[in-house]
Amino acid sequence: MKYLIIDTTSSHMVVSILTNNEILLEHKEYITSDMSSRILPIIDNLLKKLNFSLNDIDKILVSNGPGSFTGIRVGVTVCKTIAWALNKPIVPISSLEILSTTETSKEFIVPMIDARRGNVFAGVYDKNLNCIMSDRLISISELLKEKDQRYEFVSYDDFSGVSVINPNVNLIKIVKKHEFDAGINPHNLNPNYLKLTEAEENRLKND
Repeated sequence: MKYLIIDTTSSHMVVSILTNNEILLEHKEYITSDMSSRILPIIDNLLKKLNFSLNDIDKILVSNGPGSFTGIRVGVTVCKTIAWALNKPIVPISSLEILSTTETSKEFIVPMIDARRGNVFAGVYDKNLNCIMSDRLISISELLKEKDQRYEFVSYDDFSGVSVINPNVNLIKIVKKHEFDAGINPHNLNPNYLKLTEAEENRLKND
């Protein structure tokens, strides 16, 4: 099986083509703008280097959030279009689950993405990527309650008063966990924002 994995939910974009046991080629880039114009050329470049076409891809795995509103939309839209056009199975993956593939000696992993105003997108996973606390929008102070030395905090972002390690994701773990997932209808794949956009929040305030 050949997989295409795309995660555009943060400023650390990842596009990877891999099998069940091997990353064939991968593009990682810190990118803060023009993601929508960059993503398709990156995919095309990886395929050309491997002498593949999109038809050679057996399954698409895409991070559908939480994270950057714009980034989520870019990744989800591109992957939905490919899956629909080529009739490929598509599987949504939590961006926090991807961060949780980072190796650690701790018992539990707490992936975090800055959601601003003292809040984070976070969950709790074990080393087998079993979800212990479901992904949610939560204040940092609330998240830290009852967390002890068994928990490793993982994030690309920095937080005052929280010691975090930089993610070093292992996408092979994602493939192995989801290799038997049948996938969903591309039209049923939706972003998982976990919060309202700023425009929606302002509209509610004005109602």
